[in-house]
Amino acid sequence: MKSLLVSALLAASLSGVAYAQPGSSGEIGYPKGSIGYDALVAGDNQRAISQILSGERVSRRDPALLINLGQAYARTGRTAEAAELFTRAIVSRESVELVLADGRIMDSKEAARQAFSGLKTKIATR
Repeated sequence: MKSLLVSALLAASLSGVAYAQPGSSGEIGYPKGSIGYDALVAGDNQRAISQILSGERVSRRDPALLINLGQAYARTGRTAEAAELFTRAIVSRESVELVLADGRIMDSKEAARQAFSGLKTKIATR
């Protein structure tokens, strides 16, 4: 596993989500805004999507990017696209440690599995 410490937000599928410290960016190891963390924490899903898609300095295969974009898509009803992104993070050759919004540290593959599971539950309860 790559030992990069990053931040991701999994509010849709993980319980106990807390907000980042005021005035601090949750994007550890990334250019500010590049993985849409602060926008997700603020509930601004469209801004998160725009930030992530417009960023050119983070690989489109980066697990934190895939998970955060998946979260934003899930929150805006784009569940098929969210499921695809979570699946890509699960099967990725790259694995990173993520600092979740509530401060827990989790492997990106496990975070993506939980996000995908939460998405399936959300779809099933409609």
